[in-house]
Amino acid sequence: MHELSIALSMIDQITEESANRGGLDVEAVHLRLGVFSGVDKDALQFSWELACEGSHLEGTRLVIETIPLVIYCATCQKDRTPPSIYQLSCPDCGTPAQKIVTGREIEVASLEVVA
Repeated sequence: MHELSIALSMIDQITEESANRGGLDVEAVHLRLGVFSGVDKDALQFSWELACEGSHLEGTRLVIETIPLVIYCATCQKDRTPPSIYQLSCPDCGTPAQKIVTGREIEVASLEVVA
């Protein structure tokens, strides 16, 4: 379960950022997670709660924004949503995707802190 290592890495990153800003009291972490990232959203949510136990982030909410998969079609010269994550081709002309525009993100977008 690599979701646990992702959660632990996020905690390290957030702890460091909090310390750099004078010890912020974090209430929620907003994460952008692409559907093609290889990360299971439910497993990450569970891992987050588990990893936060006993730390200063215990009780912190993890808010996950799901980012859809979008490819660029060189034939149509437009961004397209493929039929599925298993069929990376343009839904209009069938050209195989050469570039993924969005959908692979795993990024902390923002932190909600106590004022």
